[in-house]
Amino acid sequence: MSQITTQTVRYQAGETALAGTLVFPSETTHPLPGLVMAPNWFGVTDNAAKLAKKVAEQGYVVLLADLYGESSRPTNPDEAGAAMMAVKNTPEEVGRMNAAIDALKSQTAVAVDAQKISAFGFCFGGHCALELARSGTDIRAAISFHGGLDTCGAYDATQIKAAILVLDGAKDPLVPREQLPAFVNEMTTVNVDWQLVSYHDAVHSFTDETANNPGVAEFNPQVTERAFTSMFELLKRVN
Repeated sequence: MSQITTQTVRYQAGETALAGTLVFPSETTHPLPGLVMAPNWFGVTDNAAKLAKKVAEQGYVVLLADLYGESSRPTNPDEAGAAMMAVKNTPEEVGRMNAAIDALKSQTAVAVDAQKISAFGFCFGGHCALELARSGTDIRAAISFHGGLDTCGAYDATQIKAAILVLDGAKDPLVPREQLPAFVNEMTTVNVDWQLVSYHDAVHSFTDETANNPGVAEFNPQVTERAFTSMFELLKRVN
């Protein structure tokens, strides 16, 4: 296992001060591919940083993005829901993802290959990654783990430049099942490299070790490993 360095990165999105977490292998000899990670609705947490480290160990520089602002750190579901709904389906959703990309490219702690930038996210963060791709931002890939597949409708899918990978729990009650055929229809009407993988018996938050609401949001270690393997396979292909 690689030694991993973690440090706070402060940056701006308009007037909003943001504080993300930069995670990368401690010893690098050349620029590494960069990833912006959009966390679940609780935002920048220790649990999110743990997932970022899992990815960084595979040879990536990961910026765990702050989607809410440095002063907003939800501590319960009500606070998380309010913070999420203030951003979701507004220009800030993609704006703060783009601000994280800029911060990842401009930080000086570790060399990043600016031509090999992708985005991934969990739950709300998965939605953020997909909306970023829909907006036409020039990234290599966008990966969603148990995220919503709906869109605010402000973007033209023909502008997508990224390969798309959706990793879905087949029994996820929090992502309405009708979103899947709508997403498939959206992707098949444009020239996009896309995949949708729906895992048997998985529900929401299958990557979250703290999720323990049976039948609704529940950690599934086997599906988690399969899903991350799929992400790493895609990233190797597009990079």
